[in-house]
Amino acid sequence: MQSLEQYVESAIISRYRTFDKAHDISHVRAVIEESLSLAALYGADADMVYVVAAYHDVGMPYGREQHHIHSARILMEDEHLRQWFTTDQLLIMKEAIEDHRASSKHAPRTIYGCIVADADRDLEADKVILRTMQYGQSHYSGMDKEQMYARTLSHLKEKYAEGGYLTLYLPCGKAQRQLEHLRSVIADENRLRQYFDSLYVRLSQEQ
Repeated sequence: MQSLEQYVESAIISRYRTFDKAHDISHVRAVIEESLSLAALYGADADMVYVVAAYHDVGMPYGREQHHIHSARILMEDEHLRQWFTTDQLLIMKEAIEDHRASSKHAPRTIYGCIVADADRDLEADKVILRTMQYGQSHYSGMDKEQMYARTLSHLKEKYAEGGYLTLYLPCGKAQRQLEHLRSVIADENRLRQYFDSLYVRLSQEQ
């Protein structure tokens, strides 16, 4: 008989090999690792956390906007999981997957949703700044360098600076440490400009 981990590895995690770079197999493994670390800190059931993290983006083939709903549906329809979990546990896991999206309008309903939501945030300063610049480049193609910088600075302050709308739910964990560092970069415009100038060269070379 397969163990839980053997089943999830072969039937679920393997699906991420076909996903885009932001949601590929390295991403799901990173989310699993951080989720299990947070589970140990907060006393959550490690097997439940492992499955929530493994399934959290498995609905991506159905579209990004509703992927969390489809991921939760896939979990609930997976009869194999009933070897290891009760219906009540599966419902908690379903809700956690539904609640993990960064754009969710409400806080996760349980610690399991908080764990996977925070574990799913990649807030390394260079990655956040680059993603912001790439979005600006693709949606506002007429911008020159200084206009792109102004837009990047505005977005970073609105979302990630102190008082910004990004929400983390747990006071400990990698995302919280990354956010503190990112905020220190945003607050120091000379450092932010250094990041921006370096990444702008990279973007220009990729065009």
